[in-house]
Amino acid sequence: MKRYFTLGFVILLALVIGFTACSTKTSSTEETADSIATVQAEPTSFGGLALYTVRDSMATDPKATLQAVADAGYAYVEAANYEEGKFYGMAPADFKAYLANLGLTAKSAHMGMVTMENADQLIADCKAAGIEYFVIPVPPMGMFTFNRETMTMGMKGTPADIAEILNTLGEKCKAAGLKLLYHNHNFEFMPGEDGTVLIDYLLENCNADVVNFQMDLFWVAKAGADPLAYFEKYPGRFKAWHVKDMNAEGNFAPVGTGSIDFKKILAAKAQSGMEFYMVEQDATFGLPPFEAINISHKGLAEIGFK
Repeated sequence: MKRYFTLGFVILLALVIGFTACSTKTSSTEETADSIATVQAEPTSFGGLALYTVRDSMATDPKATLQAVADAGYAYVEAANYEEGKFYGMAPADFKAYLANLGLTAKSAHMGMVTMENADQLIADCKAAGIEYFVIPVPPMGMFTFNRETMTMGMKGTPADIAEILNTLGEKCKAAGLKLLYHNHNFEFMPGEDGTVLIDYLLENCNADVVNFQMDLFWVAKAGADPLAYFEKYPGRFKAWHVKDMNAEGNFAPVGTGSIDFKKILAAKAQSGMEFYMVEQDATFGLPPFEAINISHKGLAEIGFK
């Protein structure tokens, strides 16, 4: 009897051990699956790149350049070239399709060539390319000025003139399902001859329903203005940012290598209204542009951009 009890106990113990092992294995498998799902759910790419940064390469081999942009970890781009109905030599639908093949989208486009005569066509082509934001990079239609002797930018015409143009273009964009933004440099933050600060005038006189702004953080710093003060005074108006740093000489620098306090600015993201951002470096001063965009993308992650 004792022998049978012992044998029964051994069998029971084996069953318990087997059940426990099976449960442990099932639990471990489930945990592993959950871990894989979590890793897969985390985005592998983030942030945007203004293609003006790599404009020379885009001019010679746009497809290989876009592949390099995707490989650098960017999720979307801003176009800076449009000629004869094409973006970088590609028809709008083809440009959209090629980007999609790389896992990219064209979030915005700088359309400085816009006039009242071609506006409808440009807007239609942006829409066909999947572009959401139609960006005016400088005062359009012959209003922008640049003095090569002093290397300074400016504008001819009046603030009222440009506000009227932006409101008209903004209405056209809205009707087509796009959003219009105005991109600043430093001169918009400086008083004009009559004391008017252009950016303030535009913020106060452009219809917020159809005209908003892409704040270039470098140029705001260059003008000695405070982006946080603008976010507080005009909340929700800065739907996009251009993110580029400033080195000790006051020149463009990769993100995270200069003096601009991006963490402080990023903390006010909600107040600003920022919906997306673009790394841009107008000139890289001897640093290969592809190296600069890789440094900037790493800087974005360290700062907390996603």
